[in-house]
Amino acid sequence: MEATVILPILKKKLAFLSGGKDRRSGLILTIPLCLEQTNMDELSVTLDYLLSIPSEKCKARGFTVIVDGRKSQWNVVKTVVLMLQNVVPAEVSLVCVVKPDEFWDKKVTHFCFWKEKDRLGFEVILVSANKLTRYIEPCQLTEDFGGSLSYDHMDWLNKRLVFEKFTKESTSLLDELALINNGSDKGNQQEKERSMDLNFLPSVDPETVLQTGHELLSELQQRRFNGSDGGVSWSPMDDELLAQPQVMKLLDSLREQYTRYQEVCRQRSKRTQLEEIQQKVMQVVNWLEGPGSEQLRTQWGIGDSIRASQALQQKHEEIESQHSEWFAVYVELNQQIAALLNAGDEEDLVELKALQQQLSDVCYRQASQLEFRQNLLQAALEFHGVAQDLSQQLDGLLGMLCVDVAPADGASIQQTLKLLEEKLKSVDLGLQGLREKGQGLLDQISNQASWAYGKDVTIENKENVDHIQGVMEDMQLRKQRCEDMVDVRRLKMLQMVQLFKCEEDAAQAVEWLSELLDALLKTHIRLGDDSQETKVLLEKHRKFFDVAQSTYDYGRQLLQATVVLCQSLRCTSRSSGDTLPRLNRVWKQFTITSEERVHRLEMAIAFHSNAEKILQEFPEQPEAVNEMEQFDEIEAVGKSLLDRLTVPVVYPDGTEQYFGSPSDMASTAEHIREKMKLLSLKKQQLRQPEATTPES
Repeated sequence: MEATVILPILKKKLAFLSGGKDRRSGLILTIPLCLEQTNMDELSVTLDYLLSIPSEKCKARGFTVIVDGRKSQWNVVKTVVLMLQNVVPAEVSLVCVVKPDEFWDKKVTHFCFWKEKDRLGFEVILVSANKLTRYIEPCQLTEDFGGSLSYDHMDWLNKRLVFEKFTKESTSLLDELALINNGSDKGNQQEKERSMDLNFLPSVDPETVLQTGHELLSELQQRRFNGSDGGVSWSPMDDELLAQPQVMKLLDSLREQYTRYQEVCRQRSKRTQLEEIQQKVMQVVNWLEGPGSEQLRTQWGIGDSIRASQALQQKHEEIESQHSEWFAVYVELNQQIAALLNAGDEEDLVELKALQQQLSDVCYRQASQLEFRQNLLQAALEFHGVAQDLSQQLDGLLGMLCVDVAPADGASIQQTLKLLEEKLKSVDLGLQGLREKGQGLLDQISNQASWAYGKDVTIENKENVDHIQGVMEDMQLRKQRCEDMVDVRRLKMLQMVQLFKCEEDAAQAVEWLSELLDALLKTHIRLGDDSQETKVLLEKHRKFFDVAQSTYDYGRQLLQATVVLCQSLRCTSRSSGDTLPRLNRVWKQFTITSEERVHRLEMAIAFHSNAEKILQEFPEQPEAVNEMEQFDEIEAVGKSLLDRLTVPVVYPDGTEQYFGSPSDMASTAEHIREKMKLLSLKKQQLRQPEATTPES
């Protein structure tokens, strides 16, 4: 029985030989029952097939049958166990029925097995999957039963099919080869030839069968010695299951018969090869020197574009395809001639060598011409490809240059300028690559005349050379025009960057001036406790004013620069029209505030200086009357200063600003009032002597 006949049944895996062995070295036969009803006829066929595989010696050791009933019912298990009596009664030594977790009726099952024990002829035990190792080593059990033995049913089945196919083909081939070889050994020469004509070709390729056998034997040996992952040296495809010795015996017989067959073929082939070789050599030579050479003579152009070069390449590939057929014949003829030369038949050596030399000269010359043409077309295709890429780059660069620049800020201009420089650099590299490709192509064209078969290709070459040089010159001119435009654009963009920078710096100058004004109003509040301190404050204020003046002048210069740049760029500044009024407005406010600050400091200096002069002197002279007048003047200055502290700074637009907070102004005024009190007290002291003089 062959596996191919019952292949659909075997694929169902109703039973299988996993390769495991029991403690008596008997094979383990596994019958995995499933939830669906098992077809007993198919199971019987499967068992018959499986039991036909092991050798008689192996069968004599007996089988241990594992009936996996975990997914089945007891009635099905019982039927299978009883069926084993009819299928393999003598070979079965032990049947292990793997019970499910939810056990069948123990009383029924025990009774049935006990009742049938003598009639069955083998022992049947009920065991759970985790206790199966009591009877069989774990390394001999598959993973379904908690073991470590690896088993792939489809892999086993495929190997079995290969084995049976090899056995069938090799047996048939041996018979055919024996008939051919024996027929060539007996009878006269005429009978030999007639026998060889009738039976010369076997029905299958011996090399294929031998290769299949070697691969099968290698697989069996590898599986036998490598073992499984657990380190066990046995596997399901060992020599007991797949008959490794039988494969080796068939291979030995095949090699022997095939060697004899090859010798028979060699002798027959030798008689016909000489005539066939001479005829084929002349066919190859005549075609290559005739139509083949004419095809190459008509192909000289390189095309003026990628598409044209590709079309020429396609045409050349068609020519190469036609030549390839004849070159294949050449290779075959050369091998045949070499084989005959190695055979050492002296009467044919001179003729064979002459044929071989003639054939080689013509084929090598034609092959070199084809290769040269292919290289030339490939170089032309690359040249046109680089030219097309460069043209696209120039178009992109030109398109970028033709679009007016309207960026939002200096950073975007810098980015655009960087992109422009990168594109120009890419164009430079592309043009350099085009020149290199063009020069290489020109060098190849200059060598074209060496294989022109005497044909004058000067005119054709001149057209190709003019085209290549024209493309390179055109690209050079386009690149030069783009460079000129890039220079103009670069200058314009740099001016725009400078314009944006001036506008930004002018706006920043306005901000700085505003901050100085704010600082003047909020922090420049004190008028000093004495004349010396007030003078120091006045000097600091003048320096502070100088800083503001420099800031204002810087902003004015920047705005004047923006006007010049806008005139150069023929555009209107977006911000200078707004920035100049802001700058003037802030500067006007600052100068008014600064003047008010100076006026207050000068009044404070006058007040403190005169007050200190009077307070430090104690005159007893009659000039006291004049000092009284000074007291009045100083008090008037102090009152005027106090009044000025309460007055805000009024700007041209009508807005008002105070120096510092009310508390700051109150503190300053309080200090002035205290000094005025001292002056008043001093004044009273001076008046007392005047009052006492008349009384005396």
